[in-house]
Amino acid sequence: MFDFRFAKKEDIPLIFSFIKSLAEYEYMEDAVVTDEKTLSEWIFDKQKAEVVFVLSPEGKETGFALFFHNFSTWLGRAGLYLEDLFVLPEERGKGYGKALLSYLASIAVERGCGRFEWACLDWNTPSIEFYKSLKATVMDEWTVYREEGDNLKELASFCNKAED
Repeated sequence: MFDFRFAKKEDIPLIFSFIKSLAEYEYMEDAVVTDEKTLSEWIFDKQKAEVVFVLSPEGKETGFALFFHNFSTWLGRAGLYLEDLFVLPEERGKGYGKALLSYLASIAVERGCGRFEWACLDWNTPSIEFYKSLKATVMDEWTVYREEGDNLKELASFCNKAED
């Protein structure tokens, strides 16, 4: 039996520490450009994402999941998208990750979502094997694309340039 709790605004430092630990695990520390103020604004003020913690029997936060709703035009309903899932290294192998995914799946079902999705780095074999053990469908026929930074601004400016 696992306990969970949704994050509160005062959990921002803890959320940020989990994010930095995840980035370290993924060898992407330099990619973290956010700060606690920005996280607080987008998670709590603008309510664009939610965070849930899985708790140890002693009530300590041992892992977290940050998720939000997306939308499937084919299903005509929202889905749940897991952006980040992280369990402290010393707590892995105890079922916390599976518990978090199960809890998020129950939220998706409760909210009437049509699907529950997430992405995983290609090199992250332990996580890939874990997801496969849960019978998750590998979407290897899809490729993720991204625009960010100056490229995002350049693409955004196209609609303005077309009017010139």
